[in-house]
Amino acid sequence: MAAKNHNKYRKDKPWDNDEIDHWKIEEFKEEEVAGSFLEESSFATLFPKYREKYLREVWSIVTKSLEKYGVGCELNLVEGSMTVKTTRKTRDPYIILKARDLIKLLARSIPVQQAVKILNDDTQTDIIKIGGIVRSKERFVKRRQRLLGPDGATLKALELLTNCYILVQGNTVSAMGPYKGLKQVRTVVLDCMKNIHPIYHIKTLMIKRELAKDPKLANEDWSRFLPVFKKKNTSKRRKPHVVNEKKPYTPFPPAPVPSKIDKQLDSGEFFVNEAAREKMKKDNKRALAKERAEEKREARLQEFVAPNEDDEMNMIDNQLEEEVDKSKKKRKRTKDKVVLVDDNHEMSEKKKKVKKQKKRQEEE
Repeated sequence: MAAKNHNKYRKDKPWDNDEIDHWKIEEFKEEEVAGSFLEESSFATLFPKYREKYLREVWSIVTKSLEKYGVGCELNLVEGSMTVKTTRKTRDPYIILKARDLIKLLARSIPVQQAVKILNDDTQTDIIKIGGIVRSKERFVKRRQRLLGPDGATLKALELLTNCYILVQGNTVSAMGPYKGLKQVRTVVLDCMKNIHPIYHIKTLMIKRELAKDPKLANEDWSRFLPVFKKKNTSKRRKPHVVNEKKPYTPFPPAPVPSKIDKQLDSGEFFVNEAAREKMKKDNKRALAKERAEEKREARLQEFVAPNEDDEMNMIDNQLEEEVDKSKKKRKRTKDKVVLVDDNHEMSEKKKKVKKQKKRQEEE
């Protein structure tokens, strides 16, 4: 079978060349569209109760900014909803989606001066949901606080590096800016919820920003300049002192513990009348008391048993050896010290001996 020639279908495209920037967002001009739309498009979104007062105050600003593009808007305070729709004056087909994003941002506590910027062609929005990523509520609050940082320093650094406006509100993070910046913000936010600190991403973004200034490195791989952060799990699992061995698995449950009645049935006590049962209890008590008394008597008699002479001599030898060891240790400690003998003490000892000898002679 002959190989397919794919180049046969690859024709030259004279309208496409390297000078064209495919990522550039061109500005919309009204001359490009002639006439109004055939169908009306509309989007609606709900807003929380606490936003009602603010939206009532700023709704005139929203209406004026949408009128420039020929988009109508409506604020329904009864249902708690905002609606945007195209009119006969609307020319830009994509502006209705921008207006939808505008009311979404207003519902998520973004100030109107910032939210209105979404209507520009070079600004996009991304609402990142972070509520269901972490199970524990306490852990979720701590990780969300990492995005803000001390006095909002981390969030401010992210905004400067990504050229985006970021607002952390409840279970969502709202971001506004260019496509490239929004992609970076989403990566940082989701990694933060997965226990990767935003500071690592900030360091990488700062290095990339400096590398982008050098035209020589435009077509080179930047991986050799970027830092590689390894996981450091410092908390080691403590091994238990006593390791309980796992018992072999059996599908049968353990035997139930015998109750008081079961024990009486086994011994036959259950079928005996109450008087006989009481007598049995008393007999058992007496037998136990007798055993304890016998043990105590034997313990008392043990004190009067003469010890074995060999054992006693061994004990004395052991004591003497201990005393000798102690005296040797003391001598080692007092090597440099000179022990003097008191002459007066020796004389007094001799006098006592002489007096004792005289007394004996007199008695004889």
